[in-house]
Amino acid sequence: MTPPPPAEPVAAMVRPASRYRDSKVNRDLLGVMKGTSIGYWALLGLCVLMVHVAGGIWVYQVYKGLGIAGYAHPVFWGAYIVTFVFWVGIAHAGTLISAILFLFRAKWRNSINRSAEAMTVFAVLTAAQFLGIHVGRMWKSYFILPYPNQRGLWINFKSPLMWDTFAISTYATISIVFLFIGLIPDLAIARDRARGFRKGLYAALSLGWQGTTNQWKAHNRTVLHLSGLATPLVLSVHSVVSWDFAVAIVPGWHSTIFAPYFVAGAIFSGFAMVLTVMIPVRRIFRLEAYITDYHFENMSRFILLTSIIVGYAYLAEFWTAWYSGVEAEQSAFWLRAFGPYWISSWVMIIFNGVLPHILWFKKVRTHVPTLFVLSVCINIGMWFERYVIIISGLSREYVPAVWGTFTISWAELGIVGGSFAFFSMFFLIFLKLFPIIAIAEVKEIAIHERAHAEEGAH
Repeated sequence: MTPPPPAEPVAAMVRPASRYRDSKVNRDLLGVMKGTSIGYWALLGLCVLMVHVAGGIWVYQVYKGLGIAGYAHPVFWGAYIVTFVFWVGIAHAGTLISAILFLFRAKWRNSINRSAEAMTVFAVLTAAQFLGIHVGRMWKSYFILPYPNQRGLWINFKSPLMWDTFAISTYATISIVFLFIGLIPDLAIARDRARGFRKGLYAALSLGWQGTTNQWKAHNRTVLHLSGLATPLVLSVHSVVSWDFAVAIVPGWHSTIFAPYFVAGAIFSGFAMVLTVMIPVRRIFRLEAYITDYHFENMSRFILLTSIIVGYAYLAEFWTAWYSGVEAEQSAFWLRAFGPYWISSWVMIIFNGVLPHILWFKKVRTHVPTLFVLSVCINIGMWFERYVIIISGLSREYVPAVWGTFTISWAELGIVGGSFAFFSMFFLIFLKLFPIIAIAEVKEIAIHERAHAEEGAH
């Protein structure tokens, strides 16, 4: 019998981990959850402090009004909506890695899917808060819910706020369920080795998992069905967010390219955030055997691909404005490049459309410090992309007599900074309570790789 050819990508990915016994895999990956250093508590404490500061600013804003957020004619969508769109975009990498790559049987996803799924949930929860923060009167939030009432007062389905509510709630529900279902086998492993309150917590969350054949069949079917259900959300959720702008007649917004443009940008920024988060985790907890250069190279390729798409969208926008002959569109894009927001525009273009092209070189795709710096730059560039789209469009509409210049306020800076602290706080807590790498899936990959090796030896 002729042995089958070795699966190079799989072997390259799991070669270090395949030498480990199950006990060592458990010890390495569960070890991340054990012990907390002074640095960890200091970082977590800083995040909690920033969240409380942002909460205090929000309470003051509710008392004084949205005027302290810099909202003034003609700009009434400011940094809050910019940050909302940014966090919705960050959430997309989790669904792509977990669902779409699962359907395509891309084995390299198995060491990074857990962190991406957790990142998705936390990013969606962070984004959802900005719907209320932007509106101002949180006590009126029930008006966006389509509940029956005796007054016959229903919500306005034509409102972009309503579209975002449906998109975020649907995405959050699927993401939380997807994360929890994938966690169940690992929670059972942690349950059998934990003590104290952790043992009770993992026993409750693992739902009596014993690893029987029937349980694994049901688990695999559930993951497959959820992957098929979640895949359209990658396209639909951020398309809905893009329609918040595209259905308006604001210069620079009214474009059919916005849906694919926003989706590509969301995946682009999402993969960058996965790198930003996982590179320090890999280094601090010595997980080089599980998160290898092969993972970084594949993520870098996705970043390069989506950067090309985003860069093409930038060029297409300027070309369309010039070719249209519409004076308002031409003025909007001229001012975007050379007007009062030119710094933001060029940061966006350089960080998102130019810098990622260094990833054409293999040495860069596997050079971890360079990837970390690049991922941070991409996240900065993607925030400024949303800033440029929203602020430059609203401040420079059709009538020059009502043009204005928007300046981000201290209140907005505090709350936006608090959103990053909120996201980081949840990720740090998750890191110590749950396995950050899917233990069962890593073992499965190692088993398949050993089977290939044994079959080849015979």
